[in-house]
Amino acid sequence: MGEYEVLTAALAVACAAVLGLAVALARTRRRWRAAVGERGWLLERERESAAEAAIAAERDRIARELHDIVSHNVSLMVVQASAAREVLGTMPDEAATALRAVEDAGRGAMTELRHLLGLLAPAPDGTDGDPGPGAQAVDAPLAPQPGLDRLGPLVDRISFAGLPVEVHVSGEPCPLPQGVDVTAYRIIQEALTNALRHGDGGTARVTVRYAGHALRVEILSTGPSVLTGTAPSATGGGSPPPAARPHGEGTGRGLLGLRERVAVYGGELDARRRLGGGFRVRARIPLDRP
Repeated sequence: MGEYEVLTAALAVACAAVLGLAVALARTRRRWRAAVGERGWLLERERESAAEAAIAAERDRIARELHDIVSHNVSLMVVQASAAREVLGTMPDEAATALRAVEDAGRGAMTELRHLLGLLAPAPDGTDGDPGPGAQAVDAPLAPQPGLDRLGPLVDRISFAGLPVEVHVSGEPCPLPQGVDVTAYRIIQEALTNALRHGDGGTARVTVRYAGHALRVEILSTGPSVLTGTAPSATGGGSPPPAARPHGEGTGRGLLGLRERVAVYGGELDARRRLGGGFRVRARIPLDRP
């Protein structure tokens, strides 16, 4: 075989190799583009799923806040309005006091709702915007969400509504993360509101314990015994008559929301009826969780 034939054969092999590489490269590029497109679709789906999860979480948070605000204040209003109706003809001064408490509870509810709605849909300048007609009646400076520093006013409102409350704080108080502070306040608020609604003239005891790496909260309330069906004698006066108290077991949404709040911080919440009457709510919220 001559030199010309060898060169021709080598050139043919080279051309075939180049053609094979070109085909392989084209296939690889098609596969790469398909993989990129698939990955882009997966990333888009992940973004959509993350957005849906965030929306659902925010919806749950708003529902919990609305429940806490409305349930607590409306329960106070119902109790006080019923008490005012009972004594309207015989003790007008006490009835007027109860009606003022109804008005105060309504104003407080409107203020908190305005603050919450302002966070959801603020005005372009970052404020709550125009509160609408009748805002003069509830116009008040906005405040941060309540914490244990506002436990005193809460206990005063509950006690005035007819449920005597004792508060005990143990351990060395320390600054709390805002979320933990709000959660502890909401636990006490929900437990006392439920005790007010279903206690039938009982009492309540709130214990807040700063236990090193955790915050412990316990609310004990008295009420009708599950064994005898009778209510214990109240230890305080000034409560509305039993007929003035709203009844009903409720939907349990409040306790479910509290469990979700506590679970966010890796804590535990236990709520159950006491055999001797009333309820016990206990919560432990870690303070050293990152």
